[in-house]
Amino acid sequence: MDGWINGGEVLVFLDSHCEVNEAWLQPLLSPIRENRHTVVCPVIDIISADTLLYSPSPIVRGGFNWGLHFKWDPVPVSELNNPSGAIRSPTMAGGLFAMDREYFNELGQYDSGMDIWGGENLEISFRIWMCGGQLLIMPCSRVGHIFRKRRPYGSPGGQDTMARNSLRLAHVWMDEYKEQYFALRPELRNRDFGDISDRLAVRERLQCHSFKWYLDHVYPEMQLSSPQNKAQPPVLFNRGVKRPKVLQRGRLRNLLAEKCLVAQGRPSQKGGTVVVRPCDSQDPEQEWAYDEEHELILAGLLCLDMSEIRSADPPRLMKCHGSGGSQQWSLGKNNRLYQVSVGQCLAVLDPLSHKGYVAMAICDGSEGQQWQLEG
Repeated sequence: MDGWINGGEVLVFLDSHCEVNEAWLQPLLSPIRENRHTVVCPVIDIISADTLLYSPSPIVRGGFNWGLHFKWDPVPVSELNNPSGAIRSPTMAGGLFAMDREYFNELGQYDSGMDIWGGENLEISFRIWMCGGQLLIMPCSRVGHIFRKRRPYGSPGGQDTMARNSLRLAHVWMDEYKEQYFALRPELRNRDFGDISDRLAVRERLQCHSFKWYLDHVYPEMQLSSPQNKAQPPVLFNRGVKRPKVLQRGRLRNLLAEKCLVAQGRPSQKGGTVVVRPCDSQDPEQEWAYDEEHELILAGLLCLDMSEIRSADPPRLMKCHGSGGSQQWSLGKNNRLYQVSVGQCLAVLDPLSHKGYVAMAICDGSEGQQWQLEG
């Protein structure tokens, strides 16, 4: 954590590379005054690392995947009816939140056995919910954050601190569900993660709920990754055999490259990547459909998808699963193509390259991140 504002009874944690907006603090303090076991986060707006341009973020809430990476999720309809405007969030992004000082101490502060970076935001999120607290996002509080393209510091001995920290939170808080993590990262099963006895003592002292309780009551949208487990249908998705209504059709043209998004190989190739190529209005393999579930479907076959386990991977084409998340795209505002789970925008990195590579990048409003769906 880069630092905090010492606010007397309330601690306000902010990364150093932040700029607060107008009237940002009061909405964070009010829920804590009502219930000192409440932890409150602002909406994290985007400040470009290159231009310092300030851009608003959509209203989303925090989640995670079984690789124990934080991700952004759409807000369930049931969460939009709170008179205070507060949104219950299963996890926080970390680095920007307000919390009662005494409650922070009672809850065990941070896990001092974690190193440098990674996993601490999920750990404290699980702990808040499982041990009797609640985690909220207040949409009327906005703080700008510079999303740097890379971390400006290394790790001790070059070790994978994210993996070590994730192992600690898995062994302390996830009970039998840590097997979901090991199913994706089997090489970590016997990796050293240090002494966790003091963290287990915190869980015992606070008489915390099980991780199953957390999934059932806080994050029921979470799906089990093991084929032996029958996942419940996502809360936000129940369309049966009916296909969602198509809102727009056409070629997806990048305004900087003046080229269209297509399959690098064939549009029927599951797992295939996408690139930009010269637009051809007569080519049916360049036609995208954007539907009411916010899916982008190429040539009526596969959906544009982002890996929720390896978020650095480029977008790809996958079978449409209808569960939102990795296949949920927001198209329209400022012509940006925003991916909800990774919280980034689709961009052409080099408009002059014949290879036509695209990638996800922090949204900055640049022309390389502007797309139009043209019929």
